[in-house]
Amino acid sequence: MTQKPPLPVVAAVIERDGLVLVAQRPPGKHLALKWEFPGGKIEAGETPAAALVREIREELGCAICVGEALPACVHAYPSVTILLHAFRCVLQPGSVEPHPHEHAAVRWVNCGELRTLDLAEADLPVVAALEAAAAQ
Repeated sequence: MTQKPPLPVVAAVIERDGLVLVAQRPPGKHLALKWEFPGGKIEAGETPAAALVREIREELGCAICVGEALPACVHAYPSVTILLHAFRCVLQPGSVEPHPHEHAAVRWVNCGELRTLDLAEADLPVVAALEAAAAQ
């Protein structure tokens, strides 16, 4: 049996005033009601940054500026293995506030609160990278 390559996905760590945006997955979907950094699948021919801009526009209705890439990580869920590319981002000047089009909810939280949330497991290395950067 050949193993399928990991599914490439992107996640936005949208930062503002010392807070980061997290989104709650909708009921009835994979990882229902878990919190995550918003994002989604990279389409064929898209760069990770372009995929992130598109996904955030579709999921949250807002515009972002993509900044520093965080270390990519692979995570195997029982049903799918993903290769997660996370980026630090900010809202574009003049962008509307993020609004949950496809999520159950969105919240701004401080980094210390991230580990108290029921986060999607693939996002835990992203939290660790944020904590390591804050400690420097």
